[in-house]
Amino acid sequence: MLYLWIKALHILAVISWMAGMLYLPRLFVYHSGVAKDSDQGGLFEVMEFRLQRYIMTPALIVAWVSGLYLAWSAGFFVAPWLHAKLLLVLGMTGVHGYLGVLRKRFAAGTNRHSGRFYRILNEAPTLLLIFIVVLVVVKPFS
Repeated sequence: MLYLWIKALHILAVISWMAGMLYLPRLFVYHSGVAKDSDQGGLFEVMEFRLQRYIMTPALIVAWVSGLYLAWSAGFFVAPWLHAKLLLVLGMTGVHGYLGVLRKRFAAGTNRHSGRFYRILNEAPTLLLIFIVVLVVVKPFS
């Protein structure tokens, strides 16, 4: 029964993390279109900070901890599909970190990218998510 509760927690954490991973770059698209010292820019900075600090990062931590527990308790660490999934989740974690760097650049007034850049960047978490879900559901390489 504990496994199922941890699995539910993992799914909720992943959903929360991915919601933020898809929304933060979209905020950057809009933020890049306003003046640095404007009221709108300040509002975007607060929204971006709170999204990452209070939703995305805690969800990332819970997703990792619960996911590792699930993999360990089910004996999946020997499964090649899990190795591929973990590699992609490491990539997603790297994108999360990069979004944090970009958020700090906005806060410092040193953003160098256009809205187009952030629109393209917004596709990275989407593609990673698709491949991760396919690996978990289909479990190829088994």
